[in-house]
Amino acid sequence: MKLKATLIFNPVAGQGNPEEDLATIESLLSPEIDLDVVITTADCEPGELAKAAIERGAEAIIASGGDGTLSAVAAALMSSKIPIGIISRGTANAFANALDLPTTIPEACAAILAGDTKVVDMAWCNGLPMVLLAGIGFEAETVNLADRDAKNRLGMLAYILAGLKQVGNFNQFEVEIELEDKIVAVSAAAITIANAAPATSILAQGSAGVVFDDGMLDLTIVAPATPLIAIATAFDLLSSTLRGEASDRDDVGFLRAKRFKVTTNPPQKVVVDGEVIGTTPVEVECIPGGLTVFAPATEEVQPLEKLEGLPNLKIEMKD
Repeated sequence: MKLKATLIFNPVAGQGNPEEDLATIESLLSPEIDLDVVITTADCEPGELAKAAIERGAEAIIASGGDGTLSAVAAALMSSKIPIGIISRGTANAFANALDLPTTIPEACAAILAGDTKVVDMAWCNGLPMVLLAGIGFEAETVNLADRDAKNRLGMLAYILAGLKQVGNFNQFEVEIELEDKIVAVSAAAITIANAAPATSILAQGSAGVVFDDGMLDLTIVAPATPLIAIATAFDLLSSTLRGEASDRDDVGFLRAKRFKVTTNPPQKVVVDGEVIGTTPVEVECIPGGLTVFAPATEEVQPLEKLEGLPNLKIEMKD
């Protein structure tokens, strides 16, 4: 029996041809899946469309659009065990990149048809579902500057230009970070709390090790003293991330916990999964195993050493 799935398709996402994209998706999925297609409109929130599809008996939800659409659908499926298929067609595709999912339509459809799934964490941020991260300060201001028109015209360049424009306003603020076992007070220019994050979200990469299925959140503190130092700090974060190493700069710090409460003085804008939601304070709590995602089967990590069972084996450890 074919899987009964609903495709929630956002026609205004990205810079491609939506009619061609939808035709390609249907041609790849419909022969194998009982596919119901729902088109988003300004009056139809993707998360509500997902909930309605589940009420109609959908066994899986497939979301195609930008990060906002994907996050909204994922939020509707939190803790439901109903799998979500991700077909990214946005500007940044941070959702797919953060969760190691395919970012082309053919590869994404192939992953859905293969039927393999993985379970990843989600989080609550001020009562709102969060898949990726919450940015406080610099990142929120950057997203705020990169408006829809600029993203449609310039793609990822819109975020880069907004970031460069914002560097000149890289102001520090006072922060209080409350964990279960301590309270940390510090000055910062950006705070990022990540459940999952692509490598391009460098302000989340202090530890260079954000893991999306470990039941923990990763908080990165970025505190450069001047705009010029901010550029050097950003470059260091990018370089250390590409090397897979934690930053050792004095103006970068990081913490790991299941939940954080962050208060700032003065209040700072907060962006969650690419959408500005208001200002600090924020409370973020990890929801372990909150989302089931169609994903390509991953190869098992091969052991680096195997000696057991060899005849007459002796091992002498050096001092």
